Amino acid sequence: QVQVVQSGGGLVQAGGSLKLSCKVFGLIFDDCAMGWFRQAPGKEREEIACVNWSGYNTYYADSVKGRFTISRDNTKNTLFLEMHSLKPEDTAMYYCAADREYDYCSGSGRVWGQGAQVTVSS
Repeated sequence: QVQVVQSGGGLVQAGGSLKLSCKVFGLIFDDCAMGWFRQAPGKEREEIACVNWSGYNTYYADSVKGRFTISRDNTKNTLFLEMHSLKPEDTAMYYCAADREYDYCSGSGRVWGQGAQVTVSS
């Protein structure tokens, strides 16, 4: 059974840091590009970061570039998102996704995590 299980999230003050994780079960993790997405109330879900199968190539949305870092540990089938200098506008539900292709978060055979709430207070 394919599962993407997230952990982390919570409430933090503006300027603080949080780390999200997600672990993949039932897929060959090394075959997957992995991404982080977020959805704020009343807004569409947006892609904020993507990493290719090896971890060497990454993509960041302008809104998080320089503050967030995506990384992966292929020995543990786990993806991470380190978030620093958090702002109230970062408040959203954050989702991890596994795409069944090597290099891009294209949506191919995408499997979603269950989501984790991140709330940044001013």
